[in-house]
Amino acid sequence: MNDTAGEDWSLWALPLGAMLDAVLGDPRTWPHPVRAIGRLIATTERALRRGLARSRGGPRAERIAGVVLVLVVLGLTGLAAWGVVTGGDRLGGLGSLLGRGLLVYWGLAARSLGDEALRASEAADLETARRELSMIVGRDTATLDRPAIYRACVETVAENCNDAVVAPLFWFVVGGPVGLWAYKAVNTLDSMVGYRDERYRHLGWASARLDDAAGLIPARLTWLLIALAAAFRNEHAAAALRIGWRDGSKHPSPNAAWGEAAMAGALQVELGGPSTYGRLIRFKPTLGDPGEPIGPAIVRRAVGVMWVASGLAALLAWIARACIVA
Repeated sequence: MNDTAGEDWSLWALPLGAMLDAVLGDPRTWPHPVRAIGRLIATTERALRRGLARSRGGPRAERIAGVVLVLVVLGLTGLAAWGVVTGGDRLGGLGSLLGRGLLVYWGLAARSLGDEALRASEAADLETARRELSMIVGRDTATLDRPAIYRACVETVAENCNDAVVAPLFWFVVGGPVGLWAYKAVNTLDSMVGYRDERYRHLGWASARLDDAAGLIPARLTWLLIALAAAFRNEHAAAALRIGWRDGSKHPSPNAAWGEAAMAGALQVELGGPSTYGRLIRFKPTLGDPGEPIGPAIVRRAVGVMWVASGLAALLAWIARACIVA
């Protein structure tokens, strides 16, 4: 084994963090580092826009500002994660385990993803369902009917199986807790500024492109993991593989559709189609083949597949990290 105590303890930090996420999730009233990253992004963006307004910079200046935004947020997030790791290591083995384990726990969101989707799909009234769904999706929910809410629940469970579980674990394998949190910073940047609208077309381009690069391998691993999870759950594993491969590259984003297409195949449903963002309708490609109408039972099945895929991802990440530090 590696002779540094921190690396030895990091192996146990992953199962500890994954267990804490499975048991506790992310209660809405608890503080969370991602919210701090969001505030950092918003504050830095405002400062950069003030500078752009004074200089009257054009698209090129906005792109440069976008690079600065990425460097500031990525640098400060990585530094904070490194500080937690280093501080924990100085306290000895238990401190190392707790510091790294907390970083893994905060970096995963399987429990919250599943719980939020079930709350939205099983809400007693439509307004509550819309409100619950708005907590986990970027699309407008105010006018969605029940079928659209169920579809959105399945889509977000499938897509965020990558963003909330597989990709963080992948980057943990590559770079430990600091690598995991560097990815979380990139993913949060993309969720806040990585849009192609007039406001963020140039300022957010660096964030969007970096998120595409960071998610390239994990998104395809998510396709394979969902197919494998489908086999464990007695769903349609072969269809998950086939439709994931067929439809995974349909989306304008190189990564967004792989998990959704695999889930569509696993559950024998059709996902995608029109969604509203900021009062603008976006016509997403359809994924999967027409099947039975999506309802609460199918949302529960999607959450079950996500849980198994997440468990497999954690196990494989643990094995891979052990091989790296051995």
